[in-house]
Amino acid sequence: MRKCIDSYGSLVWSIVCRRIRDRMDAEEACQEIFTEVWRIAARFDPKVSKESTFIGMIARRRSIDWQRKQNRLPPLATLDSLPELSTTSSSSLHSIDRSELWNALQSLPENTLKLFSLHFEKGLTHDEIAQQAKLPIGTVKTKLRRGLIEARKLLNELNLNKELAR
Repeated sequence: MRKCIDSYGSLVWSIVCRRIRDRMDAEEACQEIFTEVWRIAARFDPKVSKESTFIGMIARRRSIDWQRKQNRLPPLATLDSLPELSTTSSSSLHSIDRSELWNALQSLPENTLKLFSLHFEKGLTHDEIAQQAKLPIGTVKTKLRRGLIEARKLLNELNLNKELAR
């Protein structure tokens, strides 16, 4: 690994710095890139490309992924700039305990509940869920997203029913 970093570190660094301006973020991205190179080194085929091309493509993809991820994150605000929650708004919020939540979610499809359990209870990543469930990662992400949309509807109905019961 040391030899790989010595040989291709400057290449990876230059690719990463084109997209990632913050030095600490760039260093973290480089570390992730070399970890991925190590993890998927067996895929390298010298008949298809040179080592530098193989590593450069991984660096490019990872830095693009990082950039996209950063663009999706909401801007950070300091706690001082956030408004205080008033007592009137907090009284209108309804708390739902865990059992109520899972009871409401029981109307979701069984495979969605299984994915929810893997993600929210066991804390697995999308990749880990895809491997365990033997599903393509895109399918896992889509089913989780659709399940969350449906769960939001169910929870809104549950809150509405609680409101009507008062």
